[in-house]
Amino acid sequence: MKKSNFVALILGTVSGILFSLGMCMALLPEWNAFAEGVIFSGIGLLLGIIDFFVWCKMENKKWPKLNAQNIFFIVFGIVGALVLGTGMCMCLVWNIIIWGTLVGFLGIVMLVSLIPMIKGIK
Repeated sequence: MKKSNFVALILGTVSGILFSLGMCMALLPEWNAFAEGVIFSGIGLLLGIIDFFVWCKMENKKWPKLNAQNIFFIVFGIVGALVLGTGMCMCLVWNIIIWGTLVGFLGIVMLVSLIPMIKGIK
């Protein structure tokens, strides 16, 4: 494993844990830690962005350009994650199992379809 990949792995793991813990703190009323959760989530998100730029610098890669195609991929990925999360909420919180499973499956298909959209099929 290259040094850059290891650094990206560690930073990405820490940022993901901070972000998810912060979201739990903010969104679970039983924890009564909304303000702290927002701070933790913000730190996790910021660390994830820093991780990307550090990895680009260590790999001597240029930062991706913000053109219409890349913005579409970003928005499509965000929508796919939100659809997957909505399906999970439908199953786990609202107890709508069948429709929640279908909506969650649609979110998974959207996220998996990003790979051939970005990389292409050869």
